[in-house]
Amino acid sequence: EENHSLPDPSPHAMLVYLMEQRGLKQADLVPIFKSRGYVSDVVNAKRAISKAHARQLAEFFKVSADVFI
Repeated sequence: EENHSLPDPSPHAMLVYLMEQRGLKQADLVPIFKSRGYVSDVVNAKRAISKAHARQLAEFFKVSADVFI
């Protein structure tokens, strides 16, 4: 019996998915990242999500911080 599980989504993919599920725009995350450019870089996987931001995102989305790390 084989177990075919999906690979864990990347932190960026998870962020985009959660944003889509809630109908959020990048501007909705500016209070967390403090900069539109920073939000854009994170959403487009040009910048990593720091542990501090992962905790803030987890609180914002009501999920475990692990999904963003």
